[in-house]
Amino acid sequence: MNAHDTLTLWENFYVIVGSSAGALTGLQFVVMALVSESDRKGGEPEISAFGTPNVVHFSAVLLVSAILSAPWPNLSSTATIVGVCGAFGVVYTSIVIRRARRTTIYQPVLEDWIWHACLPMVSYLAILISAAILPRYQTVSLFGIGSAALLLLFIGIHNAWDTVTYVTIASLNKSSPTGEAPPSAEGKTQR
Repeated sequence: MNAHDTLTLWENFYVIVGSSAGALTGLQFVVMALVSESDRKGGEPEISAFGTPNVVHFSAVLLVSAILSAPWPNLSSTATIVGVCGAFGVVYTSIVIRRARRTTIYQPVLEDWIWHACLPMVSYLAILISAAILPRYQTVSLFGIGSAALLLLFIGIHNAWDTVTYVTIASLNKSSPTGEAPPSAEGKTQR
Protein backbone atom coordinates (compact mmCIF):
# COMPACT_ATOMS: atom_id res chain seq x y z
CA MET A 1 0.00 0.00 0.00
CA ASN A 2 1.40 3.45 -0.88
CA ALA A 3 1.79 6.33 1.59
CA HIS A 4 -1.39 8.10 0.53
CA ASP A 5 -3.56 5.00 0.89
CA THR A 6 -2.00 4.11 4.25
CA LEU A 7 -2.41 7.58 5.75
CA THR A 8 -5.92 8.05 4.33
CA LEU A 9 -7.09 5.27 6.66
CA TRP A 10 -6.20 7.55 9.58
CA GLU A 11 -7.71 10.74 8.17
CA ASN A 12 -10.82 10.86 10.39
CA PHE A 13 -8.80 10.06 13.50
CA TYR A 14 -6.40 12.93 12.91
CA VAL A 15 -9.17 15.36 11.98
CA ILE A 16 -10.79 14.65 15.36
CA VAL A 17 -7.56 14.60 17.37
CA GLY A 18 -6.03 17.61 15.60
CA SER A 19 -9.20 19.68 15.95
CA SER A 20 -9.41 18.79 19.62
CA ALA A 21 -5.79 19.82 20.14
CA GLY A 22 -6.42 23.16 18.45
CA ALA A 23 -9.50 23.86 20.56
CA LEU A 24 -7.78 22.79 23.77
CA THR A 25 -4.83 25.06 23.01
CA GLY A 26 -7.26 27.97 23.08
CA LEU A 27 -8.79 26.69 26.29
CA GLN A 28 -5.34 26.62 27.90
CA PHE A 29 -5.18 30.37 27.37
CA VAL A 30 -8.40 30.65 29.39
CA VAL A 31 -6.82 28.54 32.14
CA MET A 32 -3.80 30.83 32.24
CA ALA A 33 -6.09 33.87 32.40
CA LEU A 34 -7.80 32.33 35.45
CA VAL A 35 -4.43 31.71 37.05
CA SER A 36 -3.34 35.30 36.44
CA GLU A 37 -6.50 36.61 38.13
CA SER A 38 -6.20 34.35 41.16
CA ASP A 39 -4.62 35.24 44.48
CA ARG A 40 -2.32 32.26 44.13
CA LYS A 41 0.29 33.14 41.56
CA GLY A 42 3.24 31.11 40.44
CA GLY A 43 6.51 32.47 39.28
CA GLU A 44 8.10 32.08 35.87
CA PRO A 45 9.64 28.71 36.82
CA GLU A 46 6.22 27.34 37.82
CA ILE A 47 4.56 28.55 34.62
CA SER A 48 7.43 27.16 32.53
CA ALA A 49 7.15 23.81 34.28
CA PHE A 50 3.38 23.43 34.64
CA GLY A 51 1.61 25.80 32.22
CA THR A 52 3.58 26.20 29.02
CA PRO A 53 4.09 22.45 28.49
CA ASN A 54 0.33 21.98 28.02
CA VAL A 55 0.37 24.38 25.07
CA VAL A 56 3.41 22.55 23.68
CA HIS A 57 1.69 19.14 24.05
CA PHE A 58 -1.50 20.36 22.37
CA SER A 59 0.57 22.00 19.61
CA ALA A 60 2.58 18.81 19.10
CA VAL A 61 -0.64 16.83 18.66
CA LEU A 62 -1.93 19.42 16.20
CA LEU A 63 1.36 19.32 14.27
CA VAL A 64 1.53 15.50 14.13
CA SER A 65 -2.11 15.43 13.01
CA ALA A 66 -1.37 17.91 10.23
CA ILE A 67 1.74 16.02 9.15
CA LEU A 68 -0.09 12.70 8.96
CA SER A 69 -2.98 14.31 7.09
CA ALA A 70 -0.73 15.73 4.36
CA PRO A 71 -0.44 13.94 0.99
CA TRP A 72 3.06 12.51 1.41
CA PRO A 73 4.70 10.78 -1.58
CA ASN A 74 6.31 8.15 0.66
CA LEU A 75 6.33 7.04 4.28
CA SER A 76 10.06 7.66 4.75
CA SER A 77 9.56 11.42 4.46
CA THR A 78 6.60 11.24 6.83
CA ALA A 79 8.61 9.17 9.30
CA THR A 80 11.47 11.66 9.27
CA ILE A 81 9.27 14.66 10.02
CA VAL A 82 7.24 12.86 12.70
CA GLY A 83 10.49 11.54 14.20
CA VAL A 84 11.81 15.09 14.48
CA CYS A 85 8.62 16.00 16.37
CA GLY A 86 9.17 13.07 18.74
CA ALA A 87 12.82 14.00 19.29
CA PHE A 88 11.86 17.62 19.97
CA GLY A 89 9.31 16.38 22.52
CA VAL A 90 11.89 14.25 24.31
CA VAL A 91 14.31 17.18 24.54
CA TYR A 92 11.56 19.59 25.61
CA THR A 93 10.27 17.20 28.30
CA SER A 94 13.82 16.91 29.65
CA ILE A 95 13.92 20.70 29.91
CA VAL A 96 10.52 20.71 31.67
CA ILE A 97 11.81 18.16 34.19
CA ARG A 98 14.79 20.40 34.94
CA ARG A 99 12.48 23.41 35.32
CA ALA A 100 10.15 21.49 37.67
CA ARG A 101 13.11 20.66 39.89
CA ARG A 102 13.97 24.36 40.12
CA THR A 103 10.53 25.67 41.11
CA THR A 104 10.60 27.70 44.29
CA ILE A 105 6.98 28.56 45.06
CA TYR A 106 5.64 25.05 44.56
CA GLN A 107 7.29 21.68 45.08
CA PRO A 108 5.93 18.98 42.73
CA VAL A 109 4.33 15.89 44.25
CA LEU A 110 4.28 12.37 42.77
CA GLU A 111 1.18 13.06 40.66
CA ASP A 112 2.93 16.07 39.11
CA TRP A 113 6.00 14.02 38.20
CA ILE A 114 3.78 11.38 36.59
CA TRP A 115 1.63 13.80 34.55
CA HIS A 116 4.20 16.50 33.77
CA ALA A 117 7.32 14.37 33.29
CA CYS A 118 6.84 10.60 32.96
CA LEU A 119 3.76 10.42 30.71
CA PRO A 120 4.90 13.17 28.32
CA MET A 121 8.32 11.49 28.01
CA VAL A 122 6.64 8.14 27.27
CA SER A 123 4.43 9.82 24.65
CA TYR A 124 7.25 11.56 22.84
CA LEU A 125 9.47 8.45 22.97
CA ALA A 126 6.57 6.45 21.50
CA ILE A 127 6.26 8.98 18.68
CA LEU A 128 10.01 8.87 18.04
CA ILE A 129 10.23 5.06 18.07
CA SER A 130 7.05 4.64 16.04
CA ALA A 131 8.33 7.09 13.45
CA ALA A 132 11.59 5.14 13.20
CA ILE A 133 9.73 1.93 12.34
CA LEU A 134 7.01 3.54 10.18
CA PRO A 135 8.43 2.61 6.76
CA ARG A 136 8.71 -1.06 7.72
CA TYR A 137 5.89 -1.66 10.23
CA GLN A 138 3.16 0.72 9.12
CA THR A 139 0.21 -0.57 11.13
CA VAL A 140 2.03 -0.89 14.45
CA SER A 141 3.76 2.43 13.93
CA LEU A 142 0.60 4.36 13.09
CA PHE A 143 -1.18 2.91 16.12
CA GLY A 144 1.82 3.90 18.25
CA ILE A 145 1.81 7.47 16.94
CA GLY A 146 -1.98 7.72 17.28
CA SER A 147 -1.91 6.38 20.84
CA ALA A 148 0.87 8.76 21.83
CA ALA A 149 -0.97 11.73 20.31
CA LEU A 150 -4.11 10.78 22.20
CA LEU A 151 -2.13 10.38 25.42
CA LEU A 152 -0.67 13.87 24.95
CA LEU A 153 -4.21 15.22 24.59
CA PHE A 154 -5.27 13.52 27.82
CA ILE A 155 -2.13 14.77 29.59
CA GLY A 156 -2.94 18.33 28.57
CA ILE A 157 -6.57 17.99 29.65
CA HIS A 158 -5.56 16.52 33.01
CA ASN A 159 -2.91 19.15 33.64
CA ALA A 160 -5.19 22.04 32.71
CA TRP A 161 -7.91 20.66 35.00
CA ASP A 162 -5.34 20.15 37.75
CA THR A 163 -4.32 23.80 37.46
CA VAL A 164 -7.91 25.04 37.60
CA THR A 165 -8.76 22.88 40.63
CA TYR A 166 -5.59 23.98 42.38
CA VAL A 167 -6.42 27.66 41.84
CA THR A 168 -10.02 27.06 42.97
CA ILE A 169 -8.95 25.21 46.11
CA ALA A 170 -6.37 27.87 46.93
CA SER A 171 -9.06 30.55 46.57
CA LEU A 172 -11.44 28.57 48.79
CA ASN A 173 -8.72 28.14 51.41
CA LYS A 174 -8.07 31.87 51.44
CA SER A 175 -11.77 32.72 51.75
CA SER A 176 -12.43 30.04 54.39
CA PRO A 177 -12.76 31.51 57.91
CA THR A 178 -10.45 28.81 59.29
CA GLY A 179 -8.07 28.83 56.35
CA GLU A 180 -8.40 25.06 56.09
CA ALA A 181 -8.95 23.16 52.88
CA PRO A 182 -12.41 21.76 52.22
CA PRO A 183 -12.54 17.96 52.81
CA SER A 184 -12.47 17.15 49.07
CA ALA A 185 -9.34 19.23 48.59
CA GLU A 186 -7.11 17.34 51.01
CA GLY A 187 -3.87 16.16 49.52
CA LYS A 188 -3.84 18.66 46.67
CA THR A 189 -3.27 21.87 48.62
CA GLN A 190 0.51 21.74 48.46
CA ARG A 191 0.78 23.46 45.08
